[in-house]
Amino acid sequence: MDKKKVGIIGAGVSGLAACKHIIDKGFNPIVFEAEPDIGGIWTHTLESTRLQASADAYRFSDFPWPVDLTDDMYPRHDKVLEYVKAYANQFDLVKCIRFNSRVVGIEYVGVDEEEMAAWDTWAGNGEAFGDGARGEWHITVEDMKQGLGITEVFQLDFVILCIGLYSGTPNIPDFPTKEGPEIFKGQVIHSMDYSNMADDAAFQFIKGKRVAVIGSSKSAFDIAAECARANGTEHPCTMVCRTKHWLINDSNIFGIDLSYFYLNRFAELLIHKPGQGFLASLLPTFLSPLRWAISKIVETYFKKNIPLEKHGMVPEYNFGHAMSSCQIARLPEGFYNRVEEGSIVLKKSESFTFCHEGVVLNGGDESIQSDIVIFATGFRGEQKLRNIFVSPWLQKLLAGSSNTTAPLYRECIHPRIPQLAIIGYSSSLTDMYVSERMSNWVAHFLASGFKLPRIRKMEAEIQQWEEYKRRYNGKDFRSSCVSAVNIWYNDMLCQDMGHNPRRKQSLIAEWFEPYGPADYANM
Repeated sequence: MDKKKVGIIGAGVSGLAACKHIIDKGFNPIVFEAEPDIGGIWTHTLESTRLQASADAYRFSDFPWPVDLTDDMYPRHDKVLEYVKAYANQFDLVKCIRFNSRVVGIEYVGVDEEEMAAWDTWAGNGEAFGDGARGEWHITVEDMKQGLGITEVFQLDFVILCIGLYSGTPNIPDFPTKEGPEIFKGQVIHSMDYSNMADDAAFQFIKGKRVAVIGSSKSAFDIAAECARANGTEHPCTMVCRTKHWLINDSNIFGIDLSYFYLNRFAELLIHKPGQGFLASLLPTFLSPLRWAISKIVETYFKKNIPLEKHGMVPEYNFGHAMSSCQIARLPEGFYNRVEEGSIVLKKSESFTFCHEGVVLNGGDESIQSDIVIFATGFRGEQKLRNIFVSPWLQKLLAGSSNTTAPLYRECIHPRIPQLAIIGYSSSLTDMYVSERMSNWVAHFLASGFKLPRIRKMEAEIQQWEEYKRRYNGKDFRSSCVSAVNIWYNDMLCQDMGHNPRRKQSLIAEWFEPYGPADYANM
């Protein structure tokens, strides 16, 4: 077989999984990584960062955690990075990686946009490499080690984007004139900048300073906790929140892991799944009281065990929504103890602006004197993904609109962008889990394991998934979280690849045991 040239952009978790599975199919991919090492976001984390899911849930399907790295169910970030590197070494992936190689642009050449727009099958014939005669990707790569803007162009038959959504392009709010950071006498940074600091440098940066953290994401809680440890009650850290989220201190309720409530086949019976027939959709409608009851039981448990009500931090959405939209995380250890002692001050505010001395809440209701303001406001992952394309037409195709998700078939293939896959855009409660399944599927596709359906059919299925996300993820639908239907999603991938989607050893286990990465080993 004529081996095609496959490029992977990014050597984080998704890029490494893609590399491994593609090698298994006989290809010799080239991986472009802007950093000098592998690991993606795990190379730049807060000192206190731990896994949000258990090690059993956050793992590669065919590479269990080494015993010496799992002394804790929720390992520290350095242990996670060791595990990721051990995976790369086990399967000899480093030989495929070009480090310090930042992709500055990708361009599809050989077929004009008018012809692509007229196709009724993906890439002209529904196959990974199209007709193999004309279209190819030109990848412009900057040598970061030289630091002189030196670039090189690579010609590739297929490109896999694994650039992640949680790095690179920080989300900074817009402010009216003379009410933004420019009038503040202190320092303003994003959580990305803080995470990029060495541990000692980060500690010295916040030590003895009045810090205001803007946001209510997991990173906001972690940064606030680190500031509290550094400064105590002498210089309390103020955390300014608009939306309250379900951050929990345990994955068990009444001794039962949450995965038994939300991550097995029985739990998915309670969900209206995309592409489900009319008769099958009647069951989740009939069982909706059970889904409501499970959510209320879980919420009651956590409100009893975490002082959310006391501090006004009970989310306005239910726990089932948190699971389906990936809006759930683990609390930093002892977080509310810090709140109780006064080293963390929680402020709820719908809006804020800057003044010379700090930040002003709710249009002037209250001002917070600060030396440092840290935006823990997330990233603009779609902008980062869109900007890598040279063609404005492809940028527009990928972005969709502010009212739609990025239109991706099987969550990784755009129906009208040929010879390209995107892995890591859609999320789950453990991103490694969903990214590796995508990687496995793309590898089968590259090896001619199946063809894609016609564009019209793909677009119809994309619309079904968007309707599901709007229904269960609400205003967070653009996050493209598939956690509540992860098994249903994996079933589709398995069927495409010709594998049995039923992965358990018994009927009871099939319906009531949680599914996880290990269930998909050796595919």
